[in-house]
Amino acid sequence: MAQYIVVTFSDRLQADAAYEKLKTSDLALAHIDLLGAGHKSLKDINLYDPNQVAWEQAKRMLYWVVPFGFIAGFSFNEITHLSILEQGSPLVNHFIGGFFGAIASAMGGFTFGGGAQFLMDSEKKPFAQRLATGKYLLVAQGTELLIRQASRLLQSSPSDSLQFYESVE
Repeated sequence: MAQYIVVTFSDRLQADAAYEKLKTSDLALAHIDLLGAGHKSLKDINLYDPNQVAWEQAKRMLYWVVPFGFIAGFSFNEITHLSILEQGSPLVNHFIGGFFGAIASAMGGFTFGGGAQFLMDSEKKPFAQRLATGKYLLVAQGTELLIRQASRLLQSSPSDSLQFYESVE
């Protein structure tokens, strides 16, 4: 698995200084890239966005959980003979129970499939969104040892955030 670190800067001068600090060190990093206005764009490098992966995983989970939730809700209503709508026929009540089961399973599938992480973790905003707000991203890719050495060098830099990732290649 490839390892990488993403450091977010709000100031271009700080990002350039950190970039030069990594370039002039004796680290043999496979890739050191600075992304932002006047530098590379996100399309220029092969960078895996963990939020995009979490969103895709949540959607995959919804595709197979929601039908099972509908079947479970329909079956539960049929077994218990609950009357959700007094005016409705038993079949209508079973379908309403199935609908409620599908909603419940969608909420669970979204939460446990990674959607809650996607929505609630403000520290892990998608990389494209950070760049759109005028921030700069310094990305260093390499082995785990090299990433640790790079993080030691970059911890003294005044950055907004410093995050470690493992890509799933």
